[in-house]
Amino acid sequence: DKFRPIFKLIFNKYLIYFNFLYNIRTTMIKKFAIIVFTTLTLTLNVSAGTDGELLLKKNEPSEIKDCSEKFNRSVFAFNQGLDKILFKPISGIYKSLPSPVKSGVSNSLDNLSNLVTIPNNILQGDFKTAGVNTGRFLINTTIGILGLFDAANHMGLTEYEKEDYGQSLAKAGVGPGCYIVLPVLGPSTVRDTAGSLVNFVGGDPWYSATVINNNHYFEDSDYYYSRATQGIDFRAKNFDAIENLEKNSLDFYASVKSLYLQDRQQKILNTSKNINTQNDGDWEEFD
Repeated sequence: DKFRPIFKLIFNKYLIYFNFLYNIRTTMIKKFAIIVFTTLTLTLNVSAGTDGELLLKKNEPSEIKDCSEKFNRSVFAFNQGLDKILFKPISGIYKSLPSPVKSGVSNSLDNLSNLVTIPNNILQGDFKTAGVNTGRFLINTTIGILGLFDAANHMGLTEYEKEDYGQSLAKAGVGPGCYIVLPVLGPSTVRDTAGSLVNFVGGDPWYSATVINNNHYFEDSDYYYSRATQGIDFRAKNFDAIENLEKNSLDFYASVKSLYLQDRQQKILNTSKNINTQNDGDWEEFD
């Protein structure tokens, strides 16, 4: 009997989340439609003169300028301090949790990220992958119990590659701009930061459903909890890699910048090949 309230709470959350899948309000659909139309227009206009070589050149790490290095290094130092007193201790505890728990959390977070990946598949003209990812999201949200289990993978729908609006802008021919370091969030570029802002104007249905409150099923905290958990999950997965990189780097700031820019280049080109000589295999979770 003492577990009845817990099961009831989980069951109610499940029903609410399931209801959310089939009851996205008209306002959210309108916002997304505007974003799709605008970005598709940008893609058609800009990508006409864009080819693979130009895309590679524009996103070459050595070509991306660190326009405000002094400021970036200050923010980087702040982020390091925050990591040492907050994220590193918490991720250390999280890392010690049983594997099934960590796997379930990671699966659930990956499932939520489909809400951003699917529209970007469409914006990039990859309709087949959009269909696969939509199927994965529906199956894992229902049969996989809110994404805790990757049921879709067992049904033949293989794991997807994450996409975001920064990648879509890059494939539309938009250059990266300057390299910047954001407080708490870490490395980025002007283009990727602009792409992230799309999430806050209707590009991320999860943000719209929670923070903007287009429905009455979720609270603002649900979004922020999921984002914080995503950061902790990433830090735990890369715990040893980050420690080794910091220990063995002559300039930790420069190493992180190089790895981030290489990782973004690989994601934009949809390749797992190391473009440069530096091996960033340990950073495969970086996003």
